[in-house]
Amino acid sequence: MEACLEEDLPPTTELEGGLRNGVYLGKLANFFAPKMVSEKRIYDKDQARYKSKGLHFRHTDNTVQWLRAMESVGLPKIFYPETTDVYDRKNMPKVVYCIHALSLYLYKLGIAPQIQDLLGKVAFTEEEISNMRRELEKYGIQMPVFSKIGGILANELSVDEAALHAAVIAINEAIDKGQAPVTMGALNNPNAMLRNTQEALAQDYQDTLSQAKRSSVAAEERDVYEELLTQQEIQGCINFVNKLEAVAAINTAIRLGNAAATVEELMNPEAQLPIVYQTAASLYQAELFSLQLQGGRSGLSHEELSVAVEMLSAVAVLNEVLDTKDPQAVIEQLTDSPLGFTNMDQDNLNRYADTLIRQRAETLASGQEFLTWNDVQKCIDTVNIQVQEEHERIIAIAEINEALNSGDHQQTLVALCLPTAKLTGVNPATAKHYHDVLQYTKQRLCQCELYMTLTCYFYWSILFTLIVAVAVADINKEVAEGDSQNTLQALQAPGAGLRAVLPECADIYQAELAQRQINKATEGIAQKDALCFRKLYFRVCSTDGLWVKHCFKDRYDHYYNLETGQGTWEEPEGFEHNSSQLSKEEIQSVVSCVTAEYNREQLWLANESLVTQLQARVRGYLVRKKHAQRMDYLRQQEPHVVKLQACWKGYKQRKMYKDRMNLLQKNVASIVKIQSLVKMWKAKHTYNERLQYFKKHEKEIVKIQAFLKANKARDDYRTLTGAKDPPLSVVRKFVHLLEQSTLDLQEEQEVTRLREEVVTKIRSNQQMEKDLNLMDIKIGLLVKNRITLQDVVSHNKKMKNKKNKTTKDDLNVGDRLGIKGLSKGKRRKLEAYQHLFYLLQTNPSYLAKLIFQMPQNKSTKFMDTVIFTLYNYASNQREEYLLLKLFKTALEEEINSKVDQIQDIVTGNPTVIKMVVSFNRGARGHNTLRQLLAPVVKDIIEDKRLGINTNPVDVYKAWVNQLETATGEASKLPYEVTPEQAMSHEEVRNRLEASSLALRSATDKVLNSIVSSLDNIPYGMRYIAKVLKNSLHKKFPEASEDELLKVVGNLLYYRYMNPAIVAPDGFDIIDMSAGGQLHLDQRRNLGSVAKMLQHAAANKLFEGENAHMTPMNNYISQTYEKFRVFFHSACDVPEPEEKFNIDEYSDMVTLSKPIIYISIEEIINTHSLLLEHLEAISPDPNDLLHELLQDLGDVPDVEALLGEGALDPNDPNRESALSQLGKTEISLTLTSKFELLEGDDKDLKTLMTKTKKLIVDVIRIQAGETLPEILETPATAPQESEHAKIAAHRAVQDAQMPEGLKSSPAVLEDSQLPLEQKKRKILRNLRNLEQAGLVTANNKYQDLINDISKDIRYQRRYRHRRKAELVKLQQTLTALNSKTAFYQEQMNYYDTYIKTCLDNLNRKNSRRSIKLDSKGDDKGSKKWKPQSLKYTAARLHEKGVILEIEGLQTNQFKNVMFDISPTEEVGDFEVKAKFMGVEMEKVQLHFQDLLQLQYEGVAVMKMFDKAKVNVNLLIFLLNKKFYGK
Repeated sequence: MEACLEEDLPPTTELEGGLRNGVYLGKLANFFAPKMVSEKRIYDKDQARYKSKGLHFRHTDNTVQWLRAMESVGLPKIFYPETTDVYDRKNMPKVVYCIHALSLYLYKLGIAPQIQDLLGKVAFTEEEISNMRRELEKYGIQMPVFSKIGGILANELSVDEAALHAAVIAINEAIDKGQAPVTMGALNNPNAMLRNTQEALAQDYQDTLSQAKRSSVAAEERDVYEELLTQQEIQGCINFVNKLEAVAAINTAIRLGNAAATVEELMNPEAQLPIVYQTAASLYQAELFSLQLQGGRSGLSHEELSVAVEMLSAVAVLNEVLDTKDPQAVIEQLTDSPLGFTNMDQDNLNRYADTLIRQRAETLASGQEFLTWNDVQKCIDTVNIQVQEEHERIIAIAEINEALNSGDHQQTLVALCLPTAKLTGVNPATAKHYHDVLQYTKQRLCQCELYMTLTCYFYWSILFTLIVAVAVADINKEVAEGDSQNTLQALQAPGAGLRAVLPECADIYQAELAQRQINKATEGIAQKDALCFRKLYFRVCSTDGLWVKHCFKDRYDHYYNLETGQGTWEEPEGFEHNSSQLSKEEIQSVVSCVTAEYNREQLWLANESLVTQLQARVRGYLVRKKHAQRMDYLRQQEPHVVKLQACWKGYKQRKMYKDRMNLLQKNVASIVKIQSLVKMWKAKHTYNERLQYFKKHEKEIVKIQAFLKANKARDDYRTLTGAKDPPLSVVRKFVHLLEQSTLDLQEEQEVTRLREEVVTKIRSNQQMEKDLNLMDIKIGLLVKNRITLQDVVSHNKKMKNKKNKTTKDDLNVGDRLGIKGLSKGKRRKLEAYQHLFYLLQTNPSYLAKLIFQMPQNKSTKFMDTVIFTLYNYASNQREEYLLLKLFKTALEEEINSKVDQIQDIVTGNPTVIKMVVSFNRGARGHNTLRQLLAPVVKDIIEDKRLGINTNPVDVYKAWVNQLETATGEASKLPYEVTPEQAMSHEEVRNRLEASSLALRSATDKVLNSIVSSLDNIPYGMRYIAKVLKNSLHKKFPEASEDELLKVVGNLLYYRYMNPAIVAPDGFDIIDMSAGGQLHLDQRRNLGSVAKMLQHAAANKLFEGENAHMTPMNNYISQTYEKFRVFFHSACDVPEPEEKFNIDEYSDMVTLSKPIIYISIEEIINTHSLLLEHLEAISPDPNDLLHELLQDLGDVPDVEALLGEGALDPNDPNRESALSQLGKTEISLTLTSKFELLEGDDKDLKTLMTKTKKLIVDVIRIQAGETLPEILETPATAPQESEHAKIAAHRAVQDAQMPEGLKSSPAVLEDSQLPLEQKKRKILRNLRNLEQAGLVTANNKYQDLINDISKDIRYQRRYRHRRKAELVKLQQTLTALNSKTAFYQEQMNYYDTYIKTCLDNLNRKNSRRSIKLDSKGDDKGSKKWKPQSLKYTAARLHEKGVILEIEGLQTNQFKNVMFDISPTEEVGDFEVKAKFMGVEMEKVQLHFQDLLQLQYEGVAVMKMFDKAKVNVNLLIFLLNKKFYGK
């Protein structure tokens, strides 16, 4: 900017403020666009106004000029700042950015030097940098990227010097041709960088450019290059034509009278006019229209418009300044703007400003929108005239004051008559009076007021005094004549100035005034001459003086001549006052008195009613006063009056009483009877009303009672559950909840039955699944001719036999070989196994160690059979809790012993992880994954348009196949390419990009489904994830949170969810019909989504072989962040104790004992494994496990366990039968050997339980505040009887219970004891427990009461859990039945498949036999003869079908003949090859195989092991020749 402006700019840190006024920007605009911005258009060019008073809103004009100049030279608008960015410093970096872009742009146009690199040349202090940073943060501005200016200009302009030169030459050639369309086409060439060309002006451009080219250089001085117009000259011609067109459009708009259109045309940059303000549209229209009318038809020229617009814009600005009512701003606008007002005086500027502001307000009030230039000039002229008059008036007043000071009234008269004083009506005759008045006024008033007094008093002295004198003389005359009406008219005359003159009093006025005249004229004359008053009056008037003196303002005397009617202020010579005349004051006094008297009389008449009311009130007052006096007298006599009245009333009452008593005494009997009847009726009536009320509100009463009872019950239950020591009275109300009802027994039986059925169904489904998997393998081997059809048929028969045997015999065998069906010794053996399995189930450390002592193949089978069986596949909450404890213990054991690095969990195949995932993926029929993934997986599968393929080679091959199939011609593209070569093709890249977008969309759907379904993930999976994270963190404390969450993601996504996404049909995610399978496209889509999610879960970016997928890495990172939050939330779960409400009382209160369903073979295998690894599992010889295994002894076989009579010794299939018996399932009721020793009261835990049961029985019958009080109080006979009934009912109920739910004999024996014996046994047990320190009598055995309250609470929770478990088991059984039906459908499908194979085999055999039998048939019979095609290899090579034949040159292809003929089977062809007419080879060609190869992307195949064939073209040939496609 310094180089362009040739002046120094402020320092860098101050330049930002220096740019705000736009002066430097305006000067810069003048440099590169002088025609657009002249120097006189730059406001405050020397910045004097800015330096003295700061920013003015007109400074924005400079910024606007700069923006318009940049627009005129064609700088792209992407760089433009807003006006407020400069003026208000809202975005100064954008301004500097624009200046940089403008520098580069002007440099490329050759107008200005390029901005220099300031790196290392400018140094800023830390304070300056800090201040700038705070400023940017204050406005939230980001620094623009200056390095991108060149690129943006290149994109916007596409500057190319060579192209520009060529475009200019082409324009010159087009101009020489003289054809406007050709020239217009050359001008529109983008390389020419011409702006604002318009198609409609093509001919004008042609004419102007031709003229400019002819006149550019003299003919004798031209050379080759000087004949050419430059780009700048061409642009100048275009701008000139556009300017003329714009001026014409402006004249048209002015002529049409549309103000908005006129302003729009004036603001057109092509017009190159000064700034136009859109708000002043009406001003421009009116003034320009007036100028246009004066100029004639030709309209206004550009110069006229420029001058007019500049002046009108200044007038518009002046109007805006006047609206601010700031006089200083108005003065500045009048002096600085190019308005050109004449006769302006610098001394009068403030008067101009005030007058214009006042006139602007009046103009707006009158509805006029603007002050015009003429209005302003007229205002200035008016102010000048006013100022001149004021000066002249001041000089005249000075002369008048000098005359007054001289004391000569004639000199004062001369001064008053001066023309400059501009006083009219000066009467020389009153000069003396003028002098006196002005002299008096001068003493009191200032000069200005003196002049006003002069002006006003001249008129007053001439008019007022004379009028009053004439009016008074008329009144005196009319009064003397005696006509009252004439007198009234004289009194009412305006000149008299009388007040309160009423027409109604005319006669009275006449009489009073006449009397006053007589009194004044006849002072000293006798009353007897009063009758001659008239004569006397005229005589007096004729002989008295002709002058009457009037005194005005009590100061100035005026003399009036009655004869001539003239007045003077100077006393006339020989003056004699006429005393018969009434003065104005005397007349006013008479009029006022008469009027006042008349008004008073009228007032009385008008208020007659009020007077009447006043009299009435006075009379009323007198009456009330008299009445009050009477009342005072009576009050004084009140005691005497009362005494008289009392005596009389007493006499009358006594008489009436005696008469009534006599009547009652005569009718006593009747009265009593009447009273009794009335009282009875009233009582019945009251009772019936109450009864009716209760009947009417029976429902409300019941609700109230229920509410009260429920409220009391709730309070009691809150006390039971919330109190630290609930009272015995509260506990006693709820002990009945511990009693097992019939519904409890039914639910327990139903739960037990469903558990057994679920476990049996799970084991059955697992066996069916194994058999079906094996059948899949065998059919696959059959297809590959690895086994015979007979092997498949044999396996199918075995599978069907197993199914039939399972459905018919399993339950019967279970009942027949249950534990009750065994001998006593064998039964004890199995009871010992019950104790063993209870210990293994409740102590997970044994099984956890055992798992890792076995080889992995054995441990997997052991887990699938024994462990899940032992926990009944977690069919209830207790077993799920124990199974999770096993998983936790085993996982911690595995991490501590086998994991050396944190990545071992991810890269290895941990046993426990595999077991957890397998179990939670649907072992119980709870296919949570189906709920989680089924909707999105179905969407992906059912979307026919979805095709995701991210392998560039596969995409390339598919594209080539499509081309060749569509055209029938060999593609020139190679068939085998590398990924890099494939990516070099635009079509491949486009298809990959489309696949990537589809992949991202599908991945988002699956991810959102997973992330939003956190609560649907099984609790077991989330808890094991939590255990896994915590265990790894404990062993590897230095591991980061990301590393731990990746391991959690490996468990939850990769191992648990990923396989279900890849193969939804294999994990029951979607429903598939038997034999149905997913299409390869569908599998590839799902596999791509799974791969993407797998990378995201592990935050593994694409690289190496997958380099073409690197654009997806950003998406991978974003998805990982979502997964990270999901994995972190998944680990936030409660502990199993809190989740399942399991505590130490759980097994004590449950009605039924845990039961497992296990085969004899599994029992024997478990026993064997425990003995084999006993030392590793339990190194302590005193451990309980050692004791239980010693009781069991050696491992028995099946026959030894079931007994020798279980099998016939002579059975030839003894081994098979034994194997079958080993798979027999039996039910074991698990019990603890060390807790329920019957009759052994020394076991404190058992003793505590029995004591609590006895106490419950006692307090249920007998009430009391404390337990000792109840135990010490003897039971009554009714209480014993009630207790006996309860005991008998309990015995009957126990007898009806199933074997697994019956109470132990010891418990049943205690429950049958009488009430008193139970009390004694309770006391004995309490002493034993007190000695053991479990209870104390000090708190009245409150500990036992607290335990009973806990049992009540747990019993309630247990009932709720049982109901939930019942629903869960029913849902599980439904799901298992559905799965069984699916497996059965699969088996039926395989059965049908095998039958079809057998039928086809039989049909082929029969056909073969028919062919053998038909050899002797007639030759004349018609046979099916297929149509065949014959092609030479050379012809097929031309078609692109044959690519090459090994060992054969291309020129020998003509000797090879191919014969293609269809066979009887649809889609099968036989191809024969002949060389030199000799058949060489033949091959069977299956059309389905060709389509499969095409689908798999195989473009070339070998035929006869020698000929390479193009698969796509071969398919095209077969379709065309045989199928007409």
